[in-house]
Amino acid sequence: MTEETGQGQTIAAGDDAILKETVTRIVNTTPVTDIHSHLYAPVFGDLLLWGVDELLIYHYLIAEALRTDTSLPFDDFWAMSKEEQADFIWQTLFLDHTPYSESRRGVLTSLQRLGLDVSSRNLTSFRKYFNGCNIEDHIDTVFQTANLQAVVMTNDPFDDVERPVWEAGKAVDPRFKAALRIDPLLNDWPHAMSRLKEWGYDVGPDVAAAGTAAEIRRFLSDWVKRIDALYMAVSLPPDFDYPDKSDRSAVIEHCILPVAKEHGIPFAMMIGVKRGVNPALKLAGDGVGAASLAPVERLCAENPDNKFMVTMLARENQHALCVAARKFRNLCLFGCWWFLNNPTLIEEMTRMRFELLGSSVIPQHSDARVLEQVVYKWDHSRAIITKVLIDKYRDLLATGWTLQSDEIARDAAALLGGNFWDFLGRDRP
Repeated sequence: MTEETGQGQTIAAGDDAILKETVTRIVNTTPVTDIHSHLYAPVFGDLLLWGVDELLIYHYLIAEALRTDTSLPFDDFWAMSKEEQADFIWQTLFLDHTPYSESRRGVLTSLQRLGLDVSSRNLTSFRKYFNGCNIEDHIDTVFQTANLQAVVMTNDPFDDVERPVWEAGKAVDPRFKAALRIDPLLNDWPHAMSRLKEWGYDVGPDVAAAGTAAEIRRFLSDWVKRIDALYMAVSLPPDFDYPDKSDRSAVIEHCILPVAKEHGIPFAMMIGVKRGVNPALKLAGDGVGAASLAPVERLCAENPDNKFMVTMLARENQHALCVAARKFRNLCLFGCWWFLNNPTLIEEMTRMRFELLGSSVIPQHSDARVLEQVVYKWDHSRAIITKVLIDKYRDLLATGWTLQSDEIARDAAALLGGNFWDFLGRDRP
């Protein structure tokens, strides 16, 4: 039986309709911090991807389209203009075939939530809408539609387009937070070494040499401070190991871990991507492989004063990752990354995480590369999080426990961003 208390409404067993309404309303109205994306603030110019053509030529859809219409050679597709590519994908995936894959449904959700009539199937009218948008106003609209409070970018100092913006000290929209992406340091040290030398860092081939390690640490600290990085991040292959005799392990041990500890920021590892499985597909050609949890466990055990954020790409890794997170409080498990961003897998993973870890996880991030994708990513994910929470609360109420609506609001605020800010040790926005 429900009643009003100082903590809001009390919900007990049998109050199923009230439970569903309360959880749905609270989850949908709780602003989210999107802790990992590939979006950019408008100050970065063309690095900020937006609009219907960008939605359609997203690499998920490129792979689907070139698989669906096998008559078009890959090279012919890449020779097309952006608009021609979008036309081909719209025709192939939305008109010639029913668009029920998650990536295709996501495009339609985003357009519909922005007020467009997707039943018209009129790509020309969709383009007209976006062509009439002012980007600053459009960002406001997208954030409001997705109920997005803040989004964390992926910021790469090795990117020759992005780096000058930071070096010029240009003001960045405060809703766009920074994360320092350091893949070249870990996955291609010879290339990274040559770039650091260009920028005045006295480094050599031996990462473990005292002078080189000190200069790499100086580089990392310079960029952490320059962009106010919330964390340092890297994508790693399935065969990632630590420690071993590689340059990667040396950079982690002598450079990343000390700098992350000094600045009090996490080291985020996204593990399991196989680059270029089909090179003809370019960015759409990456694959997935299962990885070992042993390196993560060793890093957490040997560095208790460091914080680690981890997501893994293979479904096969998800249970072991949950178990590892139970053992190490310096490990924060986050998101359903890339090929896992499908409703059946998101629901499965969210249920398992809630059952093993309670509310001490970050259930989702968008990984969005195109601005409007945050609309569908969070619409679809909120629906799944709501569904799982209702089931878990219903199980709890069956024991005789009661819930306060304020407690549900507390849980939603934690899951949709609060856990992230708490793990960082920063005030919630």
